[in-house]
Parts: sequence; structure tokens; C-alpha cells
Amino acid sequence: MRTTDAMTDRYRLSPARLAVVLLLLVGLWSMPLQAELAVARGSGSGSTAGPAGATSDRAEWTYTLKAGESFSGIAGELLKPSASIHRLASYNRIDSPSAIGTGDQIRIPFAWLKQRPQPARVRGVSGQARVRSAGNGAIRPLTEGRRIQAGDTIVTHDGMVTVELADRSTIRINPGSSVVFNRLTRYGRAGMTDTRIRLKHGGVSNRIQPMIEEGARFEIETPSAVAAVRGTAFALQADSDGSHLQVTEGRVAFGPPGNSRDIPAGYGASVDPGGSGNMKLMRLPPAPTTNSLPDTINSLPAELTWQATGARQYQVDILDQDTGQPVRSEQTSDTAVGLDGLANGRYRAQVSSLSNDGISGMPTDVAFQVDLAARAATLLEPAAGATLDSNRPRFSWRYQGDSEKARVEIARNNSFTDLAASSDWSRQESATPGKSLKPGEYHWRVVTEAGGNSVATSDTRMLTINGTLDPVKVISANYIDRQVRIFWERNQDASGYLLQLSEDPSFEDVLKEATVDDTTAALRLIPGRRYFVRLRAVSESPIVGRWGPGRELYVE
Repeated sequence: MRTTDAMTDRYRLSPARLAVVLLLLVGLWSMPLQAELAVARGSGSGSTAGPAGATSDRAEWTYTLKAGESFSGIAGELLKPSASIHRLASYNRIDSPSAIGTGDQIRIPFAWLKQRPQPARVRGVSGQARVRSAGNGAIRPLTEGRRIQAGDTIVTHDGMVTVELADRSTIRINPGSSVVFNRLTRYGRAGMTDTRIRLKHGGVSNRIQPMIEEGARFEIETPSAVAAVRGTAFALQADSDGSHLQVTEGRVAFGPPGNSRDIPAGYGASVDPGGSGNMKLMRLPPAPTTNSLPDTINSLPAELTWQATGARQYQVDILDQDTGQPVRSEQTSDTAVGLDGLANGRYRAQVSSLSNDGISGMPTDVAFQVDLAARAATLLEPAAGATLDSNRPRFSWRYQGDSEKARVEIARNNSFTDLAASSDWSRQESATPGKSLKPGEYHWRVVTEAGGNSVATSDTRMLTINGTLDPVKVISANYIDRQVRIFWERNQDASGYLLQLSEDPSFEDVLKEATVDDTTAALRLIPGRRYFVRLRAVSESPIVGRWGPGRELYVE
């Protein structure tokens, strides 16, 4: 008994020790439940994926049934053929699937979700770019609106391309780049995307939507490194010196395959060619401070300025706010850039300092809108009611607005529904019509355009064209002894032709002048002397003819 009592005393716990043991047991009992709940929360849970988007074997997504939906219907819609409804019911420990209704949650492993290709779409193209189809290998010019399928390759020459992914993330491909879209996948109605891209050479700038779903993935591979994100803004380049990254928002897992590091916003990193593992980190140049710019610009040219940061050069990109497509991209050593030639619309200017190695630093974003209004031009010449002999008169006007272009419209009626001629659009303040005007009365005006979509129309003036007959050209000359017979073109509006003969090509001293009704005439010339002949059409109306080119004649 004494031994038993001693052993009992040895293992008897004091109240304090007993409390510690109970806490440990409670903790051990609760850990599996907490882990399971974290996974089962779906899009609202913390991610178990690493920076590269790799998920654990237990990664799953939670779907909440809506009104009118059933367990079997959702399972049939979301599951791969290899994952049966019965298997999903067993996974969720559901004995009676028909009892599951509105508001109930279903846990679905990501590996069981149905996947489908989700093409990207080209939002903008500037310059020259081509796409190589994965389907048949055909290479075609890249155009806005083109759908990019998995396996397609975009090659830019002097152009820039903006591509929008299924989740509205955008990729801007720089000139001189080659990008392969290896994978473009969406997990059924789950909405999660799996995007994997290979940057063979060149550069890309990316704005990736936040990936709250555990199975979502965005990854860019270069010949020497991999960049993986879960929602951020970053730029990546691949060249003969390796791979280079600049992170401006969020974090990017970057490095040789299997050896990545988290690079936060404000930093850049470079990996040597071939993925040797050597990584160089650097702090990006700070964002410049821009001076005030109106939210809405009503007059161009305008100017965007910023305070000097000590950088030798600055990168300035003007982007279309809606598409993300670059409108202008330039480098300058100045602290200002002119804003001119922009159409009406919403823009975002990005200004960043460049390091001595040419690496772009943190950008400053400036949003602004261009809203130009065209104003009616003031007409100068011809005067109202003018009568002109020329059938292609010159018109002139004066602009009243900024950054405008205009064209002349000439019509046979004052409603301008019967347009006789017009000029090309030009920023000049004068123009001639694109074709000759027949004799008669006309109405003319100047149409002004600003910003690409704002139009104004000037007052209308009357004009009378007496016109001129087309110049007459000699077709051929036949020599018979001392006589020469010449033939010329017929003018349908002519009542006859005036012929002049001279010994000098300027026709200052005319030897013979005669009116001829036909389109041929015989001339007797002195041998050994050179002559020149020309013709002009004449008409019974006030229309004046123009002399045709002189034709040289010679009789031996």
C-alpha cells in the first residue's frame, strides 16, 4: 500500500498542473477543426497558396446554393466528369443530397472543378504587331478586338499591344517583344483564373486583379526566372543580361524556378541569364512629384510638369484610361512634357525617374480628361457671291479654337445634301477642292473638328464658277513632204479650237493663229526650221479655255 500510495502521490497533479494539461488537450483537440474551417471558408479565407499560386492538396472552394439551385444541378455544372456527384456528397458528408437547399454550402476541391479555356482579348494596338496562331501556325497582323487563345504568340516590332484577361487584368507588351500565352483557364462558374505566360524576350507591364480565390494563379516565365503574383502591378523584361523586375504595387514572388523571393513594391530585382540563382536587389527610384494639372483640359497644347528628382532622364507614358493602351511613350531629360494632339477622352499620365541603368522607378499617376469643343471658323476668301473663272479655286478661313482641323465642303444646294467637292482634313487655314468644279452656282462652308468628336460648321457663302475648259493636248503629228498634219483631243464642251504656231516654245512671237472646228489641222512648214504648236478650247459660253502644252514640229 505504501508503494501504491507513493506512486499515486508521484502522478497526482497539483491544481495548477492540471489546468495546463487541460489547456494543451483543448488546443490539440481544436487544431484540426480550425484548419478545416480555414480551408472551408473559400474566397473569404486566408490563402494557403504560396506566392507562385501552388495550392495544398486540401485546397477547396465553397459554393453557396442560391434560390432554385440544387446540389445535383450545381455538381453537374461545376465538376469534372471524373468527379461524380456521389463522390462530392461523400466529401461533404451529405447523406441526402436532395435535402440540400438555398443557403447551404458545398465544399469542392479545386482539383475536381471543371476547367475551360478562357481567351484573352486585344484591347489596343499601336504600331506593327503580329500573332502566331497555336491552331494552325498562321501569322497575321494583330488587330484590336482579336481573341487570344492558349498557345498563341504575340510578337511586337515597333508596336505596343494591350491584352485584357478574363478577370480584367491587363498586360501591356512593349515593342520588340515575344510573348507566349501558355495557359488561359477559368474554373467554371467559380470564376478563378489560371494564367501562365512565357516572355521569351522584350518587356511587359502588368496590372493584375487581386486573386482572393485560393486556386487562382498568374505566372510569367522568362528564360531565367519566374514571376508569380496574386494581384499587383509590376513590369518584367527579358534580354541577354537576364530577367529584370520592377514592382510598383503589392508583392511579386520572383527568382529562378524553385528559388523565388518575395519582392515588395518599391523594389526591383534581376536574375542572371540561365537562372544561375544569382539575384540582385535594388530600390527603385522614388516617384516624382507632379505639379498641378486641371482635371479637365479644354484647350491644347497643355503641359505636364514635375519637380526634379536628380535623375538624368524620366519616362513618360500617356495611357488611355479605359483600355490601358499607351497613346504616347517617351523619355526626356526635361521636367516637362507637352500634351498636344490628344483626342477627347480620359487619360492617365505616368511619370517615373530612370536609374543610371535605364530602369524605370516608381511612377506618379496623373488622371486627366481632354474635352475640346470645336468652334465655327471665320470665312475669308472667296468673298460672298464671288464669280471665279478657276474651276479649282482656293478657299481660306481663320480658326477660332485650339488644336482644330478643317475641310471645305462645296455643294449644289444650301442643305449640303448634294456635295460636289471637298478638301482633305487639314490643320492649315486654306485648301483647294479635291476635284474640279463644273460651271455653275455653288454653296460652300468650312467644317471644323476638335478632339476627334466635336464638330462645328461655319456660315455658308454663295459662289459662281465660270470655269475653264480643260487644256487641249496634241496626240500625234504626221509628216508628208513639207506638210504636217496634227491631231488633238476632243473636248465635249468646246465649240472650236484656237491654234497657235510659233518658232519659240514660250509663244511670245506667234507666227500663225487660227480657229479650227475639227480636231485636226494641216500645216505647211519651211524645211530645216523648228516650230511649236499649241491649242486651246473655245466655247460660246463665258467659260475660258486653257492652253495645252506646246508640241515641237520639224521638217527636214
